Amino acid sequence: MSSLYSRSKDLSSRSRKSLSDSPPSSPSYSTKTFRQDRASRSDSSGVEPASDRLSARTSTYTRRENRLASLSKTEDDSASKDYKKLYEDALTENEKLKSRLEDSKQELTKIRSQLDRVTQKQDRMSERSTVFESEKREKEALEKRVSDMEEEFKVLTELKSDNQRLKDENGALIRVISKLSK
Repeated sequence: MSSLYSRSKDLSSRSRKSLSDSPPSSPSYSTKTFRQDRASRSDSSGVEPASDRLSARTSTYTRRENRLASLSKTEDDSASKDYKKLYEDALTENEKLKSRLEDSKQELTKIRSQLDRVTQKQDRMSERSTVFESEKREKEALEKRVSDMEEEFKVLTELKSDNQRLKDENGALIRVISKLSK
């Protein structure tokens, strides 16, 4: 009997907790059943044999336990459904985040490839500019060398003309000396 009392006490404390969790405007299922049990007990005629009272109490307790067990099962079911829903929501959110992560990774690789292309272009441009600078220096050096060679060519042509003039004078002097010596 004490085990029945302790079980019903546990179950009644559970039902009180569930009653306190429910809104006060609508009475819960367990409150309605308790009221019906009390009404049915008060409707019964005054004197019952002890065995009938004991069986009535045990049947009342078992009914009460069954109702409370079914209530706790429905609460467990609703709690498990809530957990299941939460789990499913978490999975969908996880999938969304995974897809966003993949999109971000693809965008990152695209941006990296663009960055690589730009750096390669800059490297080529810098190489071109260094090549251009070196070509410019070579061109200036060649132009200077050409101008120096032109100057040398002018000097050489003057020297050739001077040399030709001197040869002509030398030939004239040789002729004059040969006429004088004859």
